[in-house]
Amino acid sequence: DVAETQDHYKSRWRSIWIMYLTMFLSSVGFSIVIMSVWPYLQKIDPTADASFLGWIIASYSIGQMVASPLFGLWSNHRPRREPLVVSTAISVAANCLYAYVHVPHSHNKYYMLTARALVGFGAGNVAVVRSYIAGATSLTERTSAMANTSACQAVGFILGPVFQTCFTLIGEEGVTWKLLCLQLNMYTAPVLFGALLGVINIILIFAIFREHRVDDMGRQCKSINSEGEEYDALHQDTEGNVDHVAVVALNILFFVILFVFAVFETIATPLTMDMYSWTRKQAVFYNGIILSVIGIESVIVFMVVKMLSKKTGERAILHGGLLIVLIGFFILLPWGKKLPNIQWQEIKNNSIPSTVPTEMLMPLWSWQEMQLPSNHTEPVGCPVTQSWCLNTPMVYLAQYLSSDVLIGLGYPVCNVMSYTLYSKILGPKPQGVYMGWLTASGSGARILGPVFVSQIYTHLGPRWAFSLICGVVVVSLLLLEIVYKRLIAFSVRYGRMQE
Repeated sequence: DVAETQDHYKSRWRSIWIMYLTMFLSSVGFSIVIMSVWPYLQKIDPTADASFLGWIIASYSIGQMVASPLFGLWSNHRPRREPLVVSTAISVAANCLYAYVHVPHSHNKYYMLTARALVGFGAGNVAVVRSYIAGATSLTERTSAMANTSACQAVGFILGPVFQTCFTLIGEEGVTWKLLCLQLNMYTAPVLFGALLGVINIILIFAIFREHRVDDMGRQCKSINSEGEEYDALHQDTEGNVDHVAVVALNILFFVILFVFAVFETIATPLTMDMYSWTRKQAVFYNGIILSVIGIESVIVFMVVKMLSKKTGERAILHGGLLIVLIGFFILLPWGKKLPNIQWQEIKNNSIPSTVPTEMLMPLWSWQEMQLPSNHTEPVGCPVTQSWCLNTPMVYLAQYLSSDVLIGLGYPVCNVMSYTLYSKILGPKPQGVYMGWLTASGSGARILGPVFVSQIYTHLGPRWAFSLICGVVVVSLLLLEIVYKRLIAFSVRYGRMQE
């Protein structure tokens, strides 16, 4: 071990900033086309239906889930520049493929599916980014660095749709370059912009990024990943085993955290359409604003949590974040007596489930006819095909907005603390594979969350859906209590430094 020189310190933080940029671009790659996937899919392949759209959205997370452990393993044994450059190059190629999915004469939807899956595969470099930051920061620096990483990720998710909105000015037709068979329009321009950012990222990785490593106390060490350097058994500070009970527990907690947030994102549009009689356009517009505000709230929380953790510690903040999420979903439970408006079109078309009592039909039909003008083309309200609409109280708008604020507060807290605690528990040992599994568990949660909530909400309603989510969060809080004393830094566990 040697004291860190000023040059090493500056180079180390320049490399960390490149990792922040990589994380930002990874999330931009997901969100920059998310609003335009469905209209573009309908344009290039009319045979695609809404269920196939679900596969296209999920393919990103599936690709990331597969790639994360692989890139993590690669980064444990080779210079991290290799998996970073290769993963980013895959994302660039995938974005270019997405821009050309209109060219084939058939099966265009499968080309789009492949392109989005490869973008997700390239985003598996998140595990490499997090493992590098964990190894290149001391214990006192790590919470702040992890918070900055998550903030960059959140800003990427926020700005992606903003970039997409700017590119809508090009229009659907745009400009066609026949020589390259390229259509530059509102659907392809965002991904080509994303590809350009990826190329810039690769150049910066080659020009600025260097392998650095410090121990938990900030002393400069040799890195296993440095070219031309022999791995020196990570000196005596790595002696000891990782607490695998704590590792598994945090993987489960992280899965729950991303699962409940994926549920929240998925349920927003159908819930508001059912409860407040919003049209599709209104639901997308208003919830887009709400999610943008939550994104800004999250960035502020990431900044605040860096200072707060120095006083209370990460475990207490994770506990508090889970409690806030629990309260947020508890508030969403239907409590009042007022029922939501029922969609009138199904009643007029006699497409009513057998569970609906006959004596309820005439009052509902008559009342709804008075509520909606005769020229109303899009049915609004809670569809009578969801039988729970007839006996489940509505979720008031004040409940929904309060829940938005609380979940927007609790989720980023839990996200940052999970990564920070996880990296500290792993200590100075190579973290690539472990970070890969954590990223994979989060990707799995983003796949299963929407499937779970769509089934439970459609068939049983918000009371069951949100009650089950509350139950899941309560179980995760109990798990946190059980392993609470084990969630300590590697160096603290082996008595090499004080907590």
